[in-house]
Amino acid sequence: MPLKVAIVGRPNVGKSTLFNRLAGQRLAIVDDQPGVTRDRRETPAELAGMKLTLIDTPGYENVRDTSLESRMREQTERAIQEAELTLFIVDARAGVTPLDEHFAELLRRAGKPVVLAANKCEGKIGEEGLYEAFGLGFGEPVALSAEHGEGLAELYTAIVRAVPGVEDREEDIIEAPEAFDPDAEEPPELPRTARLIIVGRPNAGKSTLINSLLESDRLLTGPEAGITRDSIEVAWEYEGREIKLVDTAGLRKRAKVHETLEKMSTMDTVRSIRFADIVALVMDARDAFEKQDLQIADLVVREGRGIVFVLSKWDLVDNPDAAAKELRERAKRLLPNAGGAPLVFLSGLTGKRTDRLMPAVMSTFEDWNARVKTRDLNDWLKHVVERHPPPSVHGRPIKCKYMSQIKTRPPTFVLMANRGEHMPESYKRYLINGLREAFDLPGIPIRLYVRQGANPYANKS
Repeated sequence: MPLKVAIVGRPNVGKSTLFNRLAGQRLAIVDDQPGVTRDRRETPAELAGMKLTLIDTPGYENVRDTSLESRMREQTERAIQEAELTLFIVDARAGVTPLDEHFAELLRRAGKPVVLAANKCEGKIGEEGLYEAFGLGFGEPVALSAEHGEGLAELYTAIVRAVPGVEDREEDIIEAPEAFDPDAEEPPELPRTARLIIVGRPNAGKSTLINSLLESDRLLTGPEAGITRDSIEVAWEYEGREIKLVDTAGLRKRAKVHETLEKMSTMDTVRSIRFADIVALVMDARDAFEKQDLQIADLVVREGRGIVFVLSKWDLVDNPDAAAKELRERAKRLLPNAGGAPLVFLSGLTGKRTDRLMPAVMSTFEDWNARVKTRDLNDWLKHVVERHPPPSVHGRPIKCKYMSQIKTRPPTFVLMANRGEHMPESYKRYLINGLREAFDLPGIPIRLYVRQGANPYANKS
């Protein structure tokens, strides 16, 4: 079992840089300005063969009121409680500050093993701050440069000393899924893990919704718009199935995004969509399906992800029945490429109707993984072509030969037809809509490729 390590310290000491270094990839957003990280974020990592679960935390501020900084402090304190080991980072260039000393006292009261590291020790730089760190009372500090990857061997040694036996822990073994036959009598089982991404405009209620599902204050929330900056993944279980919930930064119109930090947050959100299984597009029910919502939905569909529309803050809507009818009509009119995608009306703040979200998500997830038997597919193709044959091109007919499904996630089909390159887009849409209706795949992106066999007479004279 991996060792759970919380990386903590005051703002701008390099916690997220070290988090990315140990994770082996750029997961957390890093910037020179302090306070970039606001939520705690977990990821598996490895240090010299030692398996770790890292928790990146917000910069610690000694504030206890209703402010955003105070709520960030609470996130850090929860990470310390969850972790087996605390990795306390100080800035060797700035030296030990009164806030570092206050934080050191808090860690002593927590009673967890602590490894002290002085970051930003490149060469002779930071030597004075390194020596000052001895005074914090956690023994010899590890001299680190997270940006350049220096001092990691010494960090490994310090962790082994702090948690005896950690290097001998056995790794959990995950069995690979079995291959399946598309024409088998029994349908294949769904993947055990589903990745659900929560997206939307700023202040739509994304983090509040996740907290309501988890029944805990796992994510930072508040009245301020744009609190979430990183894409935060949280492991959860729903009816025996592992769910990876991912909270994301709000997506504003591109013309309004000017700051470098917000641009990085936007790119992080778009990247999360590309690696999603299902995307829940959260909208304030009072102004849903605005232009930005439609652009987000279009991106999700183009990426081939399943989509569920979530109308949040439903407790603030007057005349809910009439509003629901209008929103369904608006979705059908404005988003024909996501026809039939479920709409869920709920309030993350009060928890009302949140129990309706996951059934809609799992139904969409099942459709997204659907596989149609080749025999059934071609029986359907014969029927629809007889009812409405493809149009002739230059007086010559297009003949559909057969169809097969080549992949799932999303369902993807290949149609073999002579003169297939001339098949109009309108007829392809007719076939896609027919597939959606005949095999009950509402709201799922369906991809259809038309191919034609080689002409045996093409190269003969």
